[in-house]
Amino acid sequence: MNATDIKKQILYKIIEIIDNRIESTKIALAAAKESRDNETKCSVGDKYETSRTMMQLEVEKNRVLLNQTLNIKNKLTQININKKHDQIEFGSLVNTNHEKYFIAFAVGKIEIGNEQYYCISMVSPVGNLLKDKKVNDTIKFQGKEITILEIA
Repeated sequence: MNATDIKKQILYKIIEIIDNRIESTKIALAAAKESRDNETKCSVGDKYETSRTMMQLEVEKNRVLLNQTLNIKNKLTQININKKHDQIEFGSLVNTNHEKYFIAFAVGKIEIGNEQYYCISMVSPVGNLLKDKKVNDTIKFQGKEITILEIA
């Protein structure tokens, strides 16, 4: 399987994970709004206001999370899987002497065929070390010397 096919499959799986997060967040947001809107005023005014405030905070938290997740999906759809990378950047598929990485967003390990790829972000500890590196460059991470063998 060539690098473009691998990137395509990884990207498909990441988008599937992100779509699930979006759906879960929409459900949580709707539930929080419903709870807030159905709160009935009791005789103790402060208790009612505190409860509504807490529910409104939950609504806002879910709204922010939804917007962040939608932004992630938007950035993922902008990855050009056909682009050849001379150095490691967002959208790179990286083969090292230890692991294989797809640089996009941190969603963990994804299996394509019999190979495992770690989907990491540029701001992760290893992603930060790999940023802008080229083939044959070496980094040290968790006591291991990692050599970049290929960038696609």
